[in-house]
Amino acid sequence: MNPWFTIARDAARLALDAQSVVALRMARFASGAEFDWREAQRMTTEKFAALAQVQVATAFSLMSGKRAPAIAKKAIGIYGKRVRRNRRRLSRR
Repeated sequence: MNPWFTIARDAARLALDAQSVVALRMARFASGAEFDWREAQRMTTEKFAALAQVQVATAFSLMSGKRAPAIAKKAIGIYGKRVRRNRRRLSRR
């Protein structure tokens, strides 16, 4: 099977999970009497940390000679893990 089909499936799942995280965060921001600055700060900090982690993983993968599908799968895996963790955390409240 073509590895890009698996990557496309994982990317679609990531997109759906990310949409649910955005919806949960927007509902949380809208429901409170005052703005949840801790969640907003956590959100931006996590985004920068995830980006840095993906960049490091990509650089090491390129230096070790890995192909594009392996690099894409690794990047989607890193983002997906973080998004699923946020979805679980936000849906508990």
